[in-house]
Amino acid sequence: MSEGGVKQGVSVIIAAHRAHDTIVRAVRSLLDQDWMAWEAVIVSDDGTDYRPTLLAAGIDDPRLVFTGTGRVGAGAPAARNAGLAAARLGLVAPLDADDRFRPGRLSALAPLALAAGAAFDNVAVVRDEDDSPLLRLYQEEQAPALLDGEGFVATSVPMFPVVRRDLVPGWDEDVNFCDDVVFNVRVLDGTGPVPLVATPFYEYRQRAGSITFSADSGERAERCYRHVLDRLAGDGLGIRDDFLRDAFARSIAAKRARNAAYEEAFKAGRCANFQEFLALEGALDGTSGEG
Repeated sequence: MSEGGVKQGVSVIIAAHRAHDTIVRAVRSLLDQDWMAWEAVIVSDDGTDYRPTLLAAGIDDPRLVFTGTGRVGAGAPAARNAGLAAARLGLVAPLDADDRFRPGRLSALAPLALAAGAAFDNVAVVRDEDDSPLLRLYQEEQAPALLDGEGFVATSVPMFPVVRRDLVPGWDEDVNFCDDVVFNVRVLDGTGPVPLVATPFYEYRQRAGSITFSADSGERAERCYRHVLDRLAGDGLGIRDDFLRDAFARSIAAKRARNAAYEEAFKAGRCANFQEFLALEGALDGTSGEG
């Protein structure tokens, strides 16, 4: 790849733990992109080799890079950091192994990230079992053109930016549940406001067996929130902007309150996971749905 291609290329980091039943879909979503300058850094965090699974599905592409954490269950932050160490291109984008990019995502976001340092897009939450839409992060007419740290911390659906390699802060390995939230805040602390594409190019799949479906997901979220608040009161998580750091602390307090409401709804059998809880909340106020 030429020097220009390396600069414009996207290293898509896929942390894989017991992901043999979904990794093919994730990688195929990259093969369907019209932005050809990408590599998929597949990080095994379960001690298994994902090459045979992909080969069995007819996927054999020189843009696939395989590495691992050297451990079993080290966690998504450790796996993503291992992927970052192996990444070779000028832009970085995380992709959960059970999610997918919709066609056109990289061509929409990569040029914006090159210019602004990072770019985000809307997110569609989809139930994996039947492909039914649960909700969108933003209805398209409500999505802001720019996303800053304060706007991000007000969200409740995971977001997965494309970030210029020199601005990637890495993932905090001691934050093992809401690590994507901390990562995004730190990215926006470094970049300031960046473009947000209103089209939901990222498909966040809700799947039975995932962390958010576990019976202890609410308890794990609460532990994470307490830990993040401790870090904010200590080293500030490396966030330089005092206003953003304070806004983040306030948002974590609000997330704890919402998590407590989710725990109550989950135990009452009104929802199976947090994203279904958000969809239920949205239905009550008339804002839910793919739209």
